[in-house]
Amino acid sequence: MKKRVLITNDDGIFAEGIQTLAQELHEQLGDVLELFIIAPDHEQSATSHAITMHRPLRVEKVRYFHNPELHCWSVNGTPSDCVKLAVEYMLEEKPDLVVSGINRGSNLGTDVLYSGTFSAAAEGVVLGIPSLAVSHTEVKRSGFDGAAQFICNLLPRLWNNHISERTLLNINVPAGTNGDIKGVEITRLGSRRYRNTFQKRIDPRGRSYYWLAGELDDSYEKNSDVAAIKNHKISITPVHFDITDYEMMEPLNQLLDDQVLKNVGNE
Repeated sequence: MKKRVLITNDDGIFAEGIQTLAQELHEQLGDVLELFIIAPDHEQSATSHAITMHRPLRVEKVRYFHNPELHCWSVNGTPSDCVKLAVEYMLEEKPDLVVSGINRGSNLGTDVLYSGTFSAAAEGVVLGIPSLAVSHTEVKRSGFDGAAQFICNLLPRLWNNHISERTLLNINVPAGTNGDIKGVEITRLGSRRYRNTFQKRIDPRGRSYYWLAGELDDSYEKNSDVAAIKNHKISITPVHFDITDYEMMEPLNQLLDDQVLKNVGNE
């Protein structure tokens, strides 16, 4: 039986990255995969995990590479909308895997909190489906073939090792050709900060407005995804949703030993 793979992104359904990924998976693994491409009808970068609640979602059938074997739909919503709608309504059977990407530009460190690419994969895990978020660090020119080939090589190995429904892998592929890549590293999320984030400008009517910009200030901590990309390695970061601060639990318990707090609700 073929594995069912749902492909989505945040760059839009006609972006080069998602089309290259879909075509590569179809050509290399089409005998063992059934692909469903359901993605936003326009760019939805930095939408994080937003879902649409106050307007209707519309779905349109589209065609890739004049290839009728690929099942493709566009949605006028967010990446998370696409996954939720696909799994809970559009597809007759639950996918075995969600792959979000290939994104143009990296999704490293704390940037995953804003990323539509990452959040689409995260929605897959919320729905009980192992998921990958895949990004290519090159922004100015295309170069998705190597990243797509890497995913083709990775998928059989993941399935052969029986990945959990809680599996969420954030994958970043460095710029350059395959010959430029120095290996693969399992990493943790690094830290990314931006300086001078907003630019203030004046419109023709003399009113102020602000444009999000800023300069990146990366921290290259050991074993981080940011450091791996700097060293021209593919970064694979396993991520989970338990964001509980366990170290803070005991200090809070001690705080509750305060008699005033303990008596709340007992009066």
